[in-house]
This record gives sequence, structure tokens and C-alpha cells, in this order.
Amino acid sequence: MADYFDKALIFTDLHITPAGETIIGLDPLARFKQGLAHALDRHPDAQHIILLGDLTHTGSPAEYARLAPALADCPIPITVTMGNHDLRDHLRVPFPQAFNTDGFAQTALDLGPLRLLILDTHDYEGRAPLIHDGWICDTRLAWLDAELARAVTDAKHVVVFAHHPPCPVGFWAMDAIGLANADALLSRLHAAPHVRHLICGHIHRTIHASAANPAGGALPVSVLKSPCHQIPMILGEGTSSDSVDEPGAYGILLALKDTIVLHTEDFALSDGSVRTYE
Repeated sequence: MADYFDKALIFTDLHITPAGETIIGLDPLARFKQGLAHALDRHPDAQHIILLGDLTHTGSPAEYARLAPALADCPIPITVTMGNHDLRDHLRVPFPQAFNTDGFAQTALDLGPLRLLILDTHDYEGRAPLIHDGWICDTRLAWLDAELARAVTDAKHVVVFAHHPPCPVGFWAMDAIGLANADALLSRLHAAPHVRHLICGHIHRTIHASAANPAGGALPVSVLKSPCHQIPMILGEGTSSDSVDEPGAYGILLALKDTIVLHTEDFALSDGSVRTYE
């Protein structure tokens, strides 16, 4: 049995609003601060924190300006990428380190035996059919190709992160605004046997799926909840703005010698209190 594991914490879909504004009566910044404090208290040994897109609700400078101070004193390195509610130029002001030399919020990190590849799925060119769809352009796909090859050279197993899931999850309105060029991503991941898992956000629900490989087998896919508001469990019909006050959560990724484990931790209860343990 392993006596040590490497650990990363994952928050997605923060949806920070301007001061005084709420989402279904919830203050997203207050909920995120609760979640971050909960995570840091219980997991001070984590090596990374990943913010997996939709940091803000509309991408305004005021929203990013509210978020940045909440992260300023965090003792764990933070990696940020984009979601459909973010705006590239505005995010760059408080988080210039998030962007690579190509101008995208894509990063490769090591977590023990794992290589974590964080993708930028923001459709900055308007290539996708719908406004909240995700899209990965040729430049970003070329970066992914190079990093997948480098991970082979470095003998690393790979976990990929993308805000938009590349497979349907059963919420029709959300499936309609997924990753529009999903095949371009999945064809690469299916061709890379060292890719072990794909972690996404966007849906505001804890979901486990598999993206089938036409050549056989499937890639495990996990979707994580928001620390703030969730999508109600109304499968099929609905809208992408349906929201419900259910417990907020964050993800905990463990890298063991031969196993990848993803936990999800509910920290905020529906009455606004924070979950505690004896």
C-alpha cells in the first residue's frame, strides 16, 4: 500500500460577480473563499491548485479584480485557465503568468509520476457554432501534440484538463455548448495510451463518463462541480442557465504509483455553513 501520494486541488466555475451582485442569491466570491479556506486547511500538503475556467461570470475587469486578492496569499502554486465566461485580455491583467508564449492559458505541470496538461478551450475566434461552445485551435492542438510526445520521452502518465467536456453528459442544453471540435481532441487522446484521465468543468455537476475510442476501449472523463451554484438534476430538457443552491465542491487529484484517484469534496452546505469534521 502506498504510504505517500502527490496531490492537486481543483476548482472550476467560480463565476465571480461584481461586488453586490449574486447568482440565485449566492455570492460566488464568498463561496469560493469558503472552499479555498476549507481546502487549504485540510490539504496543506497539496502541490498545485488548478482553476479550471469560468473564473468570472461575465469576464469584466471588476470581477477579476475581486478574485485576485482572494488568491494573493495562497501558499500553494496556482494554475489558471479559461472557460467560456472568461475574456482573454481581461484575465491576462491579474494572471499574466497563466499564458504561454503562444498567448494561450495552457500549462504542463508535474505531479509525482503524472504530467498534468491544462488546456485552454476558450473560443476566442468565434469558430464554434454557439457563443458558449469551446474550441481548440490548431496552435493549441500543436502544443498538445508536443506535450504528449514530451511526456512519452519523460516516462510520464498524463492527466488532461479542459473546461469544456468533449462528450455528452445527458443535460441537453449543456451538451449543445460543449467542445465543438471534440473529435480533434479525442483523436489525439485516444492515440496516446499514456493519457489516463480527462478532467473537465462547465456542467456544474459531479459526473463520471467515458469517451469511447472507435479503435476500442474508452477514456475516463470526470466533470467537477462549482464551488457556488449547480445545475439541477433535470436530465434531457432544460436550459444552460438552470441553477440550484446545492453544496459547493472542489476536486482532489491523487497521484499514486500505479493509480490515479479523483475525489470530490463538498464543503458548503445549502444553508451557507461550511462542512466540518470532528
